[in-house]
Amino acid sequence: MRTVELDGTPEALEALKAAVADALGGGPAVLPFTDPALRDAMAPAEPAEPGTAVVIATSGSTGAPKGVLLSARALIASAEATHARLGGPGHWLLATPAHYIGGLQVLVRSLLAGTTPALLTGTGFRPDDFAAAAAKLAGSPRYTALVPTQLVRLLDDGGAGLAAAKAFDAIVVGAAATPPSLRERAADAGVRIVPAYGMSETASGCVYDGFPLDGVRVDLSGDRIRIAGDVLAHGYRRRPDLTAESFSDGWFTTSDRGVRHDDGRIEVLGRADDMINTGGVKVSANAIERCLRAQPGVRDACVVGVPDPEWGEAVVALVVPEGEHGDLRAAVRAELGAASAPKRLEYGPELPLRGPGKVDRAAVKARVTRGATR
Repeated sequence: MRTVELDGTPEALEALKAAVADALGGGPAVLPFTDPALRDAMAPAEPAEPGTAVVIATSGSTGAPKGVLLSARALIASAEATHARLGGPGHWLLATPAHYIGGLQVLVRSLLAGTTPALLTGTGFRPDDFAAAAAKLAGSPRYTALVPTQLVRLLDDGGAGLAAAKAFDAIVVGAAATPPSLRERAADAGVRIVPAYGMSETASGCVYDGFPLDGVRVDLSGDRIRIAGDVLAHGYRRRPDLTAESFSDGWFTTSDRGVRHDDGRIEVLGRADDMINTGGVKVSANAIERCLRAQPGVRDACVVGVPDPEWGEAVVALVVPEGEHGDLRAAVRAELGAASAPKRLEYGPELPLRGPGKVDRAAVKARVTRGATR
């Protein structure tokens, strides 16, 4: 298996692009990484599982390293379906880390389109750097993929970064949920976004703006979303137990709940395990978060359950404010009932993140638990 260490330099990204092109043509499987611990957990010296083109190493929500096995067929199917949905092959700006599936797919889409991607390199995300990288795109249509946090920074910028964002034909927004308020902000600013739902196991986003990509099937008949199609990974690196648990009969069982509306649009409701048992009543952390984010003066929020001697679990929210806000507990109580109202609210300038835009719930829980013991 070929390993490519990514350090944010253009040279490393070019090396990854060449390795991926080789893998798509039948060459050795590629393991892109930045964390040596994750690389070592993938046993790079051992042969890759049959049919593997890329291994995406991830610590997941549990922190336990695992690798998602993606075939050339899955990567190509995802890239082609994305182009078909967006309006055809185009010119891509890589603005997210390429060792995650969202960034890697920007390289795959560019390879299939025969175009040269613009690269946003270095550390951090600054609107001016985004604008400078976007200016290097040679033609149209112009696409990029961002996480919600990056989109917020572009909208807040109001300068060159926002102007650059408005020039894209489509910005795929994934890795984390796009709140309705953020969608409205983007639309009001003239930024054309396409919220996407997917994961490494589906070779990136597979549901765009609520509708599955061509060739993707979504089953919502059980308590968890199931996905089928050529975009699926074929298992986990050296973990036949996890593979058997999650992949069966051509379907991948996610950790999420969802509902299909009358118009066919799929809404992801959050993780199936996000329920908090407080005082004998089960409440949804995701529903509380959505209620909080909808309140004026709230930019973002994360809700967790923390051990409590009276309630078993207490509902606690970490809120990112933006200006004045009203009584948030009362707003949640009015919409979702008394049991859902947070017992405690804490505030911070931003939510801790894990990976490309995903909220680190373990870090949030640790923070608010420490706050309760001071």
